[in-house]
Amino acid sequence: MSTRTIEIIVESNGSTRIQTRGFTGSACIDASRFIEEALGKRASERTTPEFFQVADERQRLQEGGG
Repeated sequence: MSTRTIEIIVESNGSTRIQTRGFTGSACIDASRFIEEALGKRASERTTPEFFQVADERQRLQEGGG
């Protein structure tokens, strides 16, 4: 099992960025939700390949490829 981390990056212009590592699927969204709510309005979101890892596995099982 990999280490799960939530990193908060504060840019020189005051904007913030949240980066999660070690999470798969939507677990990253659930884990970082409280931080996002505390920081305020979300300007954008980028997902990583890990976000789709669980969804891909479930899809393979549903399609009988498992």
